Formats: sequence, C-alpha cells, structure tokens
Amino acid sequence: MRIAIVNDTVMAVETLRRLLTSVPGYDIAWVAYDAKSAINRCAKDTPDLILMDMIMPEMDGVEATRVIMQQSPCAILIVTADIKKNSAKVFEAMGYGALDVVSTPIMGISEDPQLNQALLKTIVSIGIVIGRLNPKRSSGRSGNSTNKSTSHQSSYPPRHLPPLIIIGSSTGGPKALARVLGELPPNFEASIVIVQHVDMQFSSGLAKWLDEQTPLSVTLASEGDRIREGKVLLAGTNDHLVLRPNLTLTYTKEPQDYPYRPSIDVFCESVAQSWSRKGIAVLLTGMGRDGAIGLKKLRRRGWHTIAQNQQSCVVYGMPKAAVEMEAAIEVLSLSEIASTLVKRVTHIP
Repeated sequence: MRIAIVNDTVMAVETLRRLLTSVPGYDIAWVAYDAKSAINRCAKDTPDLILMDMIMPEMDGVEATRVIMQQSPCAILIVTADIKKNSAKVFEAMGYGALDVVSTPIMGISEDPQLNQALLKTIVSIGIVIGRLNPKRSSGRSGNSTNKSTSHQSSYPPRHLPPLIIIGSSTGGPKALARVLGELPPNFEASIVIVQHVDMQFSSGLAKWLDEQTPLSVTLASEGDRIREGKVLLAGTNDHLVLRPNLTLTYTKEPQDYPYRPSIDVFCESVAQSWSRKGIAVLLTGMGRDGAIGLKKLRRRGWHTIAQNQQSCVVYGMPKAAVEMEAAIEVLSLSEIASTLVKRVTHIP
C-alpha cells in the first residue's frame, strides 16, 4: 500500500515514516508539510491512503480533505494530536470524506505502543475496505450472522412495535446524517437506529454533535436499550450492534474478522430476524460494500429500502453496491431523503 504523509511537524513526519516503513508492504508515496502542497502532490500522484494532520497553518486538514476528495479522491485518515479539542473539525472532515481519525503516535522516551498499534490497526482495516489487503475478506460476507436461522421472529405483535428506521453510513456520513436528521420534525413518530463507521473514541462526540443538529434526541445505544418511538440511537462501540429476539440491543464481537465495525449488515440482519414489523432502511454515502446485504434482506422482508444517489454522495460505494444488488427500492438525493421518511413513516404496516 502506497501511503502519503501530510503534517507540518518534522518530528511527527519522521515518527510516521519510521512506523510505516517497519511494516512490510507499506511504502511512503510522498510527504507534504502543508495542505496546499498535499493537494498538488495528490493530483499528480494519488496514493492509496493519506495520513492527514488536522491542524496546519494557512489551510487545515478539513479543507485539504474537502479539496482532495473533490479533485483526486482517495482514502484519507486523519492523524492528529488534538482530537478532543477539535471534535467538531473531526466530524467535519469525516463529512467531507475522511474515513477515520486516530491520535498521532509518539516515539522516543514518551512512546506509547498503544497509539502505534491503534494507527497500524486502523490502516489495516482501511486497506481491507479499499481492497489493497486480503480483498477476499471484504467480498460482502458478513460472518456468522448471514447464515443464522430466521425462525426466531419476535412474538410481539407488529402493531405494538414503533415504526423503525435504520440508517447506515460511512465515508461522508456525519455530514449526511446531520442533513437528514436536521430536516426531520420534532414530533417525528418513528424510532431511528444509526450505524456509522466510526471508532468508539469518537462515537460519544458524534452523538452529541448530531444531537445539536436536529430537534430529535440523539444518544448512544447502550446494552439492554429498547427501540423507542421518537428516539435516535447511535451504535457506539467497535463491536457490532445487534437486536436480540427479546427486542433489546446488545453488542457482539462476532464476526471478528469483518472489516466494517460496527457493521450495518450485521445490525440489519439481526433486525430481519427479530423485528416483526416492517420499516424503512436507508444506506447513505460510504466506501466499501457494508449495508448492501442487510438492505437486501430487509427488502425481502417487506421493508422500504432507500439508497443515496451518486450525485449527492461523498463516496458512492455502499449505495452503489446496494443498487447493483437490487437491494434499494428507491435511489434518492440527500435532499429528498428526510421528506420521504416523513411521508412514508405513517404508512409502515
């Protein structure tokens, strides 16, 4: 995998360079010490992955991400020492297409092996998603949950269950989610569960940030929670969110080798097994194929399924996979999704 480094600090660049060159199969494509240089270098030589600093003079990592994803898109991982201070910038960068965020690793006397391993682990996951490492593992399989029996449907009468909307998203997801949730009315009757590909260290901040963008209440899904009308729950760990047959939420590590965590497919399939009422499932912008299989299974159960269209996606990966699999009944622009949810939610059988 060819990896570029964008950072205005010489020490950080050398730390990243040493860490990457210690791993077979990773090559340094180029190094840029400011955002404008990175944009120019990327246009001439687009790498597989960019490690992008957040805080830089003149132009920050947010704007650099926006421009690169417009002009010469590629996988971007934000690597910064100021994650908590700049959580709003983190979600803004993810809204423009950054895949994830990790803390800048440290070498020397203050070296933290956990930071080093966190970065390398995230790069491996991104490599799997973009098909550069062990692509067979990202072929659309979603582990054990795919083959589970669907004979354990909930005994709760469908009409006793609230209307349920599932929204899955990844690259560009935070901004798209804020747009959809922000256009829903405060008296919206449905319950919403969101599965966004984001590391657990940012999920709490994402929930708070989304809560500020919408009149609805957005909180992290906790162990034992129930799906309730008018509430928005966000998957909040690096494990997969699933719905038990008793209609409580829990988290599971299985399938462990699935590159998308938390997985949209895994959650959708658990809902297909345990939720007896039909609902609406939406797949927003994102890199990879997660969510397409889950959407297909829900469509077969009678759910109304929606994929975001190519023109309004930051990355037309997951919705494209759903369209190609005929998993989506409707393909809508981002501006059409909220109004469609409002119209359709009262007609859920």
